[in-house]
Amino acid sequence: MPTPPDLERMLRQVGLRVTRPRTAVLSAVYEHPHADTDSILGFVRQDYGDVSHQAVYDVLRALTDTGLVRRFQPTGSLARYEARVGDNHHHVVCRSCGAISDVDCAVGPAPCLTASDDAGYAIDEAEVIYWGRCAQCLSSSPVGAPDPSIDRRRQPQARKKDTEIRRGQS
Repeated sequence: MPTPPDLERMLRQVGLRVTRPRTAVLSAVYEHPHADTDSILGFVRQDYGDVSHQAVYDVLRALTDTGLVRRFQPTGSLARYEARVGDNHHHVVCRSCGAISDVDCAVGPAPCLTASDDAGYAIDEAEVIYWGRCAQCLSSSPVGAPDPSIDRRRQPQARKKDTEIRRGQS
C-alpha cells in the first residue's frame, strides 16, 4: 500500500495536481481493488467526510485517463476500478456472489496481446473475464443442488421472445 507521499508522487508524475480528493480516491482504489464508484465514494467519505459523487467520478476519470487506475466492467455489473495496471492481467467473477479476483495471463507472455487474427488492428490491450463460482459459493451449495451460475439471465421465456422478435413476430 503506497504511503501518502507515494500517492502524491504518483499524481505529480502523470501531471495531476495533488488534491485531497485525488489522494483519497487513489488510496481507496489501492486499499479496495475491484471496488465500484459508490463503494469508493463510501471509503473516501469514511476518511475525509463529505465528498460529492461528481468529485469521485471526475477523479476516477482523471486517474483512469492518466493510467494510474484501470477501469473494467464485467457484463451486467457496475464499472470496477483497480490500481494494478501495466500487466494486463485478467479477472474471474463469481456468478453467485459477484466476488472478483485477479488472474494472470492465460497463455503466452504478458500482456497477452497476440491475437490469432488481429483483423488489421494495432492491438494495445486485451481484456478477458472468466466466469464461474468461487470456492466459498461452491462449498456452501448442497450436493446435487442446481448450479445457480447457469445463465439465470436467459430464462426460457426470454429466449422464446428473442426468437419471435428475430422472426418478426410479437
